[in-house]
Amino acid sequence: MKNRRTFLRSTAFASAGLLASKSFAFSIVDKNRQPEELIIGHNGFTYKVDKGWAKISASTHPVINCHEMVQDSKGRLIMVGDDTHNNILIFDKSGQLLDSWGTQFPAGHGLTISKENDEDFLLIVDNGFYKDLSGKSKAQPGNVVKTDLKGRIIFSLAQPHTIGAYKDEEAYRPTETAVAPNGDIYVADGYGSDYIIQFDSKGRFIRKFGGRKNENKEHNLYCAHGVVVDNRDPNNPVLICTSREECCFKVFTLDGKYIKRIDTPGMYVCRPVIHGQHLYAGVCWSKDAEGKKQNATGFLTILDTNYKVLASPGGTAPVYKNGILQQTFQHESRVFKHGHDVCIDEDQSIYVCQWNADKTTPVKLTRA
Repeated sequence: MKNRRTFLRSTAFASAGLLASKSFAFSIVDKNRQPEELIIGHNGFTYKVDKGWAKISASTHPVINCHEMVQDSKGRLIMVGDDTHNNILIFDKSGQLLDSWGTQFPAGHGLTISKENDEDFLLIVDNGFYKDLSGKSKAQPGNVVKTDLKGRIIFSLAQPHTIGAYKDEEAYRPTETAVAPNGDIYVADGYGSDYIIQFDSKGRFIRKFGGRKNENKEHNLYCAHGVVVDNRDPNNPVLICTSREECCFKVFTLDGKYIKRIDTPGMYVCRPVIHGQHLYAGVCWSKDAEGKKQNATGFLTILDTNYKVLASPGGTAPVYKNGILQQTFQHESRVFKHGHDVCIDEDQSIYVCQWNADKTTPVKLTRA
């Protein structure tokens, strides 16, 4: 017991030093033998970490990869994963499981919510890459379906090779969708040919853009993992697309014209998520000081309306020199392995989904 008290006392002193630095906050509380309390973040964006938020059993509701999460109009939190015992898990804000369904998406990856006439609908993306029960890698055609909140399929979007947009079926491995104010659907083909494919609200093909073969290489996308419609300027909505292998986002008009690039040095960013006036994203990997991608080095990042990074919870504090963001690293506390997606609720709490993170459930970050 004496050693335990000595350890906690010395840890508290170390924590105080980290708090003073304002680049990362970390504390341990030994009150009534409660678990460790960890605070992460910077510049006013600080959060208490709860890794045990989801109240589910691995025996009844297993999770392989917790890929993405959205919140519906009733405040429920809806998660998609790639375990076909339950592709969709629906929680309340306390982490209690309310519902589960879905067995047909072995590579369940992307999840977007849209509202039509006061009713919520989901767009579920299966990228086609998965492992069978023996652990053997498998592949099937990528697929995007629209469902209601009970899992009833409304329609499936056409695969590009069936409508003349692609030559080969295998070239299509969709990862994400976004929905415009007029109902148009944008599909990010992040594991396939890196195009953004635009459909109307009924699923009719309009155009494709991006890809990797533009004359101006700045218009190319490399791992177009995520896409979102940015309506923060209602008079000038734009499309923000991930180019993960370039550690950046790229901004396009809603009809696919390139506007600019947003660099996030060292951060392999996933889907951009807009909440209020901020852009949030999971960081799946980051680079080391030598510029090499490192496994299990993820965190989160938060940007303002001018696309300036304000904080990177789980990573080091953002540093700008002459207006240029310097490389961000995972913090030594290693809170996350691979930040894959975030969902932000009305209390500014963040729910973090992770890929390849020992079958962990969503982590809740409560504003501190």
